[in-house]
Amino acid sequence: MLDMQADHTPPSSRATYPMDLNPESSSELDISSPTRYRTIWISDVHLGLRESKAEFLMDFLEKTDAHTYYLVGDIIDGWALKRSWYWPSTHNNVVQCLLDIASTSDVVYIPGNHDEAARAFPGIRLGGIHLKKEATHTTADGRRFLLLHGDEFDGVIRHARWLSRLGAVAYTGILKLNRYVNRGRRWLGMPYWSLSSYLKRRTKKAVQFIADFEDAVARRARLENVDGVVCGHIHHPEMRTIHGVQYINTGDWVESCTALVEHMDGRMELLRWLPDGRGITEPIAAAPACSIQSATDGYEGRGDGREAPSNPVVTPSATSGDGQACRVPSPPGQEAVET
Repeated sequence: MLDMQADHTPPSSRATYPMDLNPESSSELDISSPTRYRTIWISDVHLGLRESKAEFLMDFLEKTDAHTYYLVGDIIDGWALKRSWYWPSTHNNVVQCLLDIASTSDVVYIPGNHDEAARAFPGIRLGGIHLKKEATHTTADGRRFLLLHGDEFDGVIRHARWLSRLGAVAYTGILKLNRYVNRGRRWLGMPYWSLSSYLKRRTKKAVQFIADFEDAVARRARLENVDGVVCGHIHHPEMRTIHGVQYINTGDWVESCTALVEHMDGRMELLRWLPDGRGITEPIAAAPACSIQSATDGYEGRGDGREAPSNPVVTPSATSGDGQACRVPSPPGQEAVET
């Protein structure tokens, strides 16, 4: 049974949690100077699944800080737990850390299809975490984003649930194979690599499914008359413009190890987070704020920390789906980056 009581620990004495980033050793992380963001989104952690990168997420949570957190579905994998109970201390640490965060920050939980049992309780609070079916977030520069998990736009989930569960079993098999592949890569001194992500990018039907999903989600956002939409579900981190709407998929913590962050001025950035020794932590997509303004007034972090980087790295992923370039503010003396 999980302890759902939040530990109302003062910000200056937030607990650290034992980590197991190296199978042969454990250590505690120094979180005295977390990188601050205005908002953080994470989704598709799949706690209860052996392939969940819970230790990677813990490393991210310990080294970052935000005023608001959104958990965009599939945080706990109820399907996997029904097949075979698996709940190590690393997974419990994530739950306890989120409860700890909820004692000092706003945390909104939007359940997905793998944790759909929580959808029966919209509006309630569990340990300070607010459950909602959907939400709307307004950025520091005034843009409005619809937040949802996204499984309602998956035709297999809607019309053939038995097939989706069969697919989940097959997907788990690929993830198990991925585990052995990465053991070999670590032995050779190579960074983490996702076999399942590679297969999705190389399979025509998978690519078409992703494109159809993104299109359907963007159309829903247009109907809601918002500037953008943030979702999860398909384990494919992405940031681009579709039908005039900013589409952002937060990715996952099974394959991609990605999170979406909002800087203090409203800039959005997708981060791939790999702990030291497992690969390079890097921004993989970024979008500028509508207008650069001070957004720090009234913000109270959980302890002394440093501001988030002011000039994100922009990759081709940041280019809009309509072929429009994204311009990102640059430091004085340099021209803006254009992709």
